[in-house]
Amino acid sequence: MSLFKQTLLSLVALAVALAVWIVFVPSAQPVLDRLGVYRLLGMEPAAQAAQGAGGPAFGGGGPSKVVLDTVTEQVLSQRVSAIGDGRALRSVSVRAERTGSVRAVEVTSGQYVDAGAVMIRLEDRAEVIALERARLMLADAEDELRRLTQLGDSGAVTAVRIREAELAMQNARLAIRQAEVDLEQTVVTAPISGWLGLVEVEVGDRLSAQDIVGVLTDRSQITIDFRVPERVISGLEPGMPVELRSMSGVPVPLAGTLTAVDNIVDRASRTLRVQAVVENTGDSLREGMAFEVTMEFPGETYPSVDALAVQWSSQGSFVWLAREGKVQRVPVVIRQRNPDRVLVEGDLTAGDAVVIEGVQTLRPGSEVVPANEAAVARDAAPSAAQL
Repeated sequence: MSLFKQTLLSLVALAVALAVWIVFVPSAQPVLDRLGVYRLLGMEPAAQAAQGAGGPAFGGGGPSKVVLDTVTEQVLSQRVSAIGDGRALRSVSVRAERTGSVRAVEVTSGQYVDAGAVMIRLEDRAEVIALERARLMLADAEDELRRLTQLGDSGAVTAVRIREAELAMQNARLAIRQAEVDLEQTVVTAPISGWLGLVEVEVGDRLSAQDIVGVLTDRSQITIDFRVPERVISGLEPGMPVELRSMSGVPVPLAGTLTAVDNIVDRASRTLRVQAVVENTGDSLREGMAFEVTMEFPGETYPSVDALAVQWSSQGSFVWLAREGKVQRVPVVIRQRNPDRVLVEGDLTAGDAVVIEGVQTLRPGSEVVPANEAAVARDAAPSAAQL
């Protein structure tokens, strides 16, 4: 193939690629306009809306159809996340108060136990005998005091002897009280209402004083201990909402409440210890679980725009602001991204209209026609009411 044919085929391929680029890439039109390609080809220097179709085309001037969105205002929220440890509202290790052999086990592992319910019974035969002996001693002392009092009226018994009989009766009463206490200690009862953990005590086991029978937990509420950075201390207030998410497989976020704030900042980590409480609805939470805690602290108010409105150039981010049928480029700084809106800092006010669709052919001062003018008017109404 000759050099002439190769050059001709290269020019044809280049022309076809240029035509495809112009037709299918709207952003190519202003680039070609700035390079002077339109003037070289004898075409109009800019794209315009096609006659009768409303779409962009070559060969005439006119406003561009764009989709507008209304600028609103939102509060910049500062989110703080931490990992906390959960513990039951109340947790008690139930212990035996005296040494003895287990006579009966009245509870099972995992059972809900009411306060005051009997959990363990120890052998109490010696204590029952001691109580009966104390009662007999009291009855004897009362009879002796009654007899001496009658004799004392006749002068046959001294006052000292009567006083000794009174003391003997009081000692007998104290002996009864001591025997009753000893008998009560052979029964282990639940100090609080709650769920019982594993019970590893069997009938016949010998318990020593202070041996743990089981652990009772009142987990109707779970308290979460976590730490927050010192920069948010001024925003902490008991009663503020806290979002919790269990890290043990419970996917549903839980709504908790901040209940307590410590008064000392840890010098090593520069954090402050706080506590939150969450209702254990459905009894799905346990003491010792780890929780991801999220708190939001309100900050300053910024203009809020649709995410599609933010454009980028070599100078940074900007939006196209539409006023009186023309657009102008307004530089903005992104402060926060939300799922559907972007909080920006710039020369914008609530109620302004910004372009979110049709930005490909826009230049500063271009005339535009809103394709959703009715929708923009409806969106601007609540913003004006808020102001």
